[in-house]
Amino acid sequence: MAKGAVNGRAKTLIALHLLLLFYSLSGILSKNAAHEPFLSPLFIVLYGGMLLILFVYAIGWQQILKRLSLSMAFANKAVTVVWGMVWGALIFGESISVVNLMGAAMVIAGVVLYARADNNEAKPGDPTDGDQWLVEKDDAVPGGDGAC
Repeated sequence: MAKGAVNGRAKTLIALHLLLLFYSLSGILSKNAAHEPFLSPLFIVLYGGMLLILFVYAIGWQQILKRLSLSMAFANKAVTVVWGMVWGALIFGESISVVNLMGAAMVIAGVVLYARADNNEAKPGDPTDGDQWLVEKDDAVPGGDGAC
C-alpha cells in the first residue's frame, strides 16, 4: 500500500474513532433523559440532544463507509463498548472491575488485530477499502451497459 494511502487510511480511522466517541455520548443523554419526567423540558432537551447526536452520527457513518470497508468500520465500532465503560465510570460513578478491563483490552486487541490483518492483505494496485464496489461503466461487462 502506498504511503499516501496509508496516511489517508490513518486519517479515516482517526475520524471513525472520533465519530464513535461522539456516538457514545448518545447513551449518556438517553440515560439521563430516562430519569426525567416524560415530556418535561429537561427530558425534551436531553432526548433531542440524543437524536441530534444520532443524526450527525448517521451522516458521519455514511462518509466513513465511503472510505472504509463495511467490515473494517464495524470491527472498529466495538470500541463504543469501551467508551460506554469510561463514561459510566466518569459520569455515573459506576465501578470498573478487572473483568471489565480485561474485556476492554480484548475489544481493543481485536480491533487492532483486524486492522493489521486487513492492512496486510492489501496488495499494490488494489482499490482502497470501499473502492472495490465502485465499478466503472466500461469495467463491468465487455460490451455491456455496466448494469448488474
